[in-house]
Amino acid sequence: MTFRMSLVALAALFSLGAQAQTASAPAMPASPTMSKEAAKAEHEKIEATAKAEKEACEQMKGNTKDIREAEAKAKEKVAKAELKAKETGSPRDQEKVAKMRAEADYEVAKEKCEDKPKGEVAACKKEAKAAEKAAMAAAKKG
Repeated sequence: MTFRMSLVALAALFSLGAQAQTASAPAMPASPTMSKEAAKAEHEKIEATAKAEKEACEQMKGNTKDIREAEAKAKEKVAKAELKAKETGSPRDQEKVAKMRAEADYEVAKEKCEDKPKGEVAACKKEAKAAEKAAMAAAKKG
């Protein structure tokens, strides 16, 4: 009788362990990829938004125009990288999104540095580069 109770207790312990394991593990989506139609629609939306933002830049002048163009390009690149990550569900593509975001932030920051007084431009760009390197390192760590 005690042997049978030990087996029942052992089975209950294993089932509780399995439940705890599945409860703590992040839920994976049923399908990490998007349908081709949804991906195409999203891609067209990104393209249209980017085109509209670039057209809005045409009316601006000077460094403000350069900053807005850099922001528009950055948004487009990041959005495309995010779309690819949604399509594939790949951790590698998720890392690429983080790297693309770091690169985009750096490009925009560089343009914004051009508005600084002459003596501060180099320091500003150096600071922007350091921020990019830190973001890239964080992206590699996951």
